[in-house]
Amino acid sequence: MAGTQHGARADEPRKGERLPEPVEQGEIGEWMEALDDVLTHEGRTQARSLLASLLEHARTRGITVPTAGATPDVNTLDADTDPELPDEALERRIEAYVRWNAAVMVSRANRAELGVGGHIATYASTATLFEVGFNHFFRGHADGAGDQIYFQGHASPGIYARAFLEGRLNEEQLDLFRQETPRVRGGPPGLSSYPHPRLMPGFWEFPTVSMGLGGLCAVYQARFNRYLQHRGIKDTSRSRVWAFLGDGEMDEPETQGVLTVASREALDNLVFVVNCNLQRLDGPVRGNGKIISELESLFQGAGWNVIKVMWDRHWDPLFAHDAQALLRALAATPDGEMQTLAASNVAYFREHFISRHPGLERLLGSLSDAELARLGRGGHDPKKVYAAYHAATQHRGQPTVILAQTVKGFLLGPEFQARNSTHQMKKLSPETLKAFRDNLQLDISDEELHRELPPYIHPGPESEEVRYLLERRAELGGPMPQRRVKARPVELPGREAYDDLKRGTGTGTMATTMAFVRLLRTLMRHHDLGKRFVPIIPDEARTFGMDALFPSARIYSSRGQRYTPVDDDVVLAYRESQQGQILHEGITEAGSMGSFAAAGSCHATHGEYMVPVYIFYSMFGFQRTGDLMWSAADQGARGFLLGATAGRTTLNGEGLQHQDGHSLLLASTNPACISYDPAFSYEVAIIVEDGLRRMYGADSEDVFYYLTVYNEPLVQPPMPQGLDEKAVIQGMYRYAPARKMKHRATILASGVGVSWALRAQALLAEREVGAEVWSVTSWSELRREALACEEWSLLHPTQSRRAPFVTRALEGVKGPIVAVSDWMRAVPDQVARWMPQTFTSLGTDGFGRSDTRAALRRFFRVDAESIVVAVLWELALAGQVQVSVVEEAMRAYGLSGGV
Repeated sequence: MAGTQHGARADEPRKGERLPEPVEQGEIGEWMEALDDVLTHEGRTQARSLLASLLEHARTRGITVPTAGATPDVNTLDADTDPELPDEALERRIEAYVRWNAAVMVSRANRAELGVGGHIATYASTATLFEVGFNHFFRGHADGAGDQIYFQGHASPGIYARAFLEGRLNEEQLDLFRQETPRVRGGPPGLSSYPHPRLMPGFWEFPTVSMGLGGLCAVYQARFNRYLQHRGIKDTSRSRVWAFLGDGEMDEPETQGVLTVASREALDNLVFVVNCNLQRLDGPVRGNGKIISELESLFQGAGWNVIKVMWDRHWDPLFAHDAQALLRALAATPDGEMQTLAASNVAYFREHFISRHPGLERLLGSLSDAELARLGRGGHDPKKVYAAYHAATQHRGQPTVILAQTVKGFLLGPEFQARNSTHQMKKLSPETLKAFRDNLQLDISDEELHRELPPYIHPGPESEEVRYLLERRAELGGPMPQRRVKARPVELPGREAYDDLKRGTGTGTMATTMAFVRLLRTLMRHHDLGKRFVPIIPDEARTFGMDALFPSARIYSSRGQRYTPVDDDVVLAYRESQQGQILHEGITEAGSMGSFAAAGSCHATHGEYMVPVYIFYSMFGFQRTGDLMWSAADQGARGFLLGATAGRTTLNGEGLQHQDGHSLLLASTNPACISYDPAFSYEVAIIVEDGLRRMYGADSEDVFYYLTVYNEPLVQPPMPQGLDEKAVIQGMYRYAPARKMKHRATILASGVGVSWALRAQALLAEREVGAEVWSVTSWSELRREALACEEWSLLHPTQSRRAPFVTRALEGVKGPIVAVSDWMRAVPDQVARWMPQTFTSLGTDGFGRSDTRAALRRFFRVDAESIVVAVLWELALAGQVQVSVVEEAMRAYGLSGGV
């Protein structure tokens, strides 16, 4: 609800009390209710006509004003609630140093020989929002239960500049901003352009500059904090999640789409701070409208507690004196005009704002130019920001959003402030530096400003300012941001946990998806690691066989289960619990990835290893949420991604949009993703065991595993005697040797393609071709190892060249090599250059379509008969068989003349 800007008289109705006369419905009624909290007692009698005229006045000027849930352009909190900040002058000096160093760092990074870019204006608008948080609210990790902060990505220079004052960074490091490769061999890298935990693993916690993802991940981080609390894994009751977002960024559907999740889960441990500087990267967010009113409606409709911080303290007496005149003028001023006012001088303000609106001349005309110039935006007033943060942290039962109005490029001078081009402006001229210095009231000479590199400012480690900010951070629990990996080691399951899958299914059948779920159930029974598994399901748990976990693990619900499920009488009933282990996210792959990132990086945020296992339709993984998977990699997330119902022909009957033949290729582009395409259940067991060791063992790494698993039931053979399990992890091994025949060939296959290759092996034997079949568990891991060998050889030219594993493994094979899988040909083609013999590939290039598996495999020419023809054709090209042999095989298999 809106609040007054002044103290209410004793005889006035209480805030929010309805007027005695009826209030009209619709927009006027909503504005009426809001203004009831703002107007003076005398003004209430004129409220109806004022509201009507406000709306009409705005609309006649073509201003879009969404009024559902919106309140007038006033601060939410009473001016009387503003705190007294005893050290405000000291904090303003600190803020001035940080502002200066942030801007100078970017400007120095754009000298002629570098020109690496950077952003100045964003931090200039958010500096007070951050500084108040650093000094009074952001809790560090000293006690192991600090806050998680998603910093607005383009504001990173300001965060570095503050760390410089704290002594965490030095001038040399500031001068390496955006120079992320070491300048000397073994030397330190520079500062990352944006928040990148992978580049600065001791500093940043969360990557945020892929706009829209920060807000989404913050919501699921806050929810995961509750999950840890309810399951008794970690006391997160004092941890709060802060997400700093731009008003233009709020257009991202990823951000808007998760708002109801936060309110549904009553995440009062979550605060969004939206920096409403009214500008996107290239212009106004809503030039003809009002983005703050729009966002207020959006968040209120989604069930959030909304706090608007629009005007600084100098506006308070004006609202108290004549709220009506100001509200009328503000309602008629769109954001585009507000931006122009922020970029203009006082004379323009008098002519284009005061003189255009009746009543403002009487209210503002007598003010001096200096007094008018002090009328600022609320997001730059530490008293207003402190009051908003305090109210947000005290609010219960809802997440809170703070809509803070600011000016982009604030205090940077007329060349920068509120200009449309400010996002692209990287360099500060001496004139701009002078204006900036004067605005900040810093003791820097004109001579210093005309040097090639403008100076940094540091008052000294023993100065009052540095002692103060260090004392504040010590009291709040240590420096921020900070990423700490101090997770307690976990005990991994013994090898016996994997024996079931290694024994195979005998004469029975089982899909590899079911094989993984069976293994997961076994692993979740482990006395230590078991409780740390976090099964994540976007929906269709029953499709993947995950409903088998419902009775024992149960589905997490912050409210428990307050109803009797309709399937209560069946064994696999839908069971919810506040201590539930499964995160059943509904139909949201993006939200599921938010949970994966939160759980997968828990070792860095909360010092507890968790093992997220996210299973999904493979088509809707890397294709739909690849950006979130990249972000998770940057964040150092660990865990398992399961691309279920994989393959372009194995998921039959679904058609073009569901059949996946390319996710393995997309996965190969992510350096932190270890991807596998297992054919048999024992391969699944070997890969999962290796993944747990690599991610959670003694020498753990920030990687995650991606397994493609299928829904086609097949007989699962036992693990071959004497199998070198290391070869399975490296990417390939000989599964079925060739019989001695007149001709020889080699078939490389992965996933369900191995079963086609084995049938092709039998058909080729009928034609006097002995083909051996290799199971390729990972095309991408073979490629990475081969590239690593090439790089080593290049850097050591005088030493013997290193042969890639794929080349060494195939050394001595006879005849042509044909690769086949249920993926597009580019997947196996990743290893083509290292083949010791002639190589060709078969694959499922093109769009998927609905039909039977047999028909689809014939259509894409990857079935056993097509493999046979491909082998014969390669033998014909080598002169080992006649072309007529190929033609005869095509006729026999019905392959001639196309489909």
